[in-house]
Amino acid sequence: MSRALLGCGTALVTPFRSDGALDEAALAALVRRQVSAGVGFLVPCGSTGEAATMGLDEQVRVVALVAEVVDGRLPVVAGAGGNDTRAVVAKGRALVDAGATHLMHVVPMYNRPQQRGLVQHFTRVADASPLPVLLYNVPGRTACNMRADTTLELAEHPNIIGIKEASGDLAQIDELLRGRPEGFAVLAGDDAWTLPLAALGGDGVVSVVSNVTPGAMTRLTHAALEGHLPAARQLHRTLAPLMQAMFVETNPVPVKVALSLLGLCAPDVRSPLTSIDPIHVPVLEEALRAADHLLDPAEGQV
Repeated sequence: MSRALLGCGTALVTPFRSDGALDEAALAALVRRQVSAGVGFLVPCGSTGEAATMGLDEQVRVVALVAEVVDGRLPVVAGAGGNDTRAVVAKGRALVDAGATHLMHVVPMYNRPQQRGLVQHFTRVADASPLPVLLYNVPGRTACNMRADTTLELAEHPNIIGIKEASGDLAQIDELLRGRPEGFAVLAGDDAWTLPLAALGGDGVVSVVSNVTPGAMTRLTHAALEGHLPAARQLHRTLAPLMQAMFVETNPVPVKVALSLLGLCAPDVRSPLTSIDPIHVPVLEEALRAADHLLDPAEGQV
């Protein structure tokens, strides 16, 4: 399995049944759909996968099931982050045993570490990991931004192979792209940044929308990376309402509703998240209708 992560990766939702238990059948079906659509890699147990409300045993089961269905065809980049360095190292080892091919480690949340603390944390994590490590910077969730100079320092570590960048700071992202070492991937952490980041020389996206339209997001990403900008712009603008609709409430509430409208899994999320406000459902329905021609027949219609 290649260490490199390129193209469109999907930040997988974790389907739950109405009683709160993991819906393994729905998860397996979602994974098969992703593989069939040609996505580049899968990211279970991240923010979109509600890892914050899952026990380690559940996260291990999710990663194991995803790896089993993928069967070596795609990288499985398991979310392994946390805010206690020792616990994060231990979680990473458990997810390695479950079948992950890469580990994604988010900037520790709540602690608000100093930049030198981030270097220390990620260096210890990468030193301990037998798998390649993808960093994840998402200050909107963690209350701590990892600066470009900090990321570039970490990029010199032989086991750190890239970053999912969701800061939304164009200057910071461009500084990363200009200063990164060869082979260090910079991936968009927001769907709407897929085209702009690719135009600046980035490597792809970890997508929420691709849960719903994996084929279309894969085509958009490849068109942007290959320099086919008219085609990429057209796909971007067609998918833009769906990209926006995915965040009418906290992710992954809207994307799970969208998947439920397509008959692919239940909309259930775990507390403290709750069901979507009914006023937002028509927004999702309209966004799905606008993208209906981009859905493969097996992906359902609204």
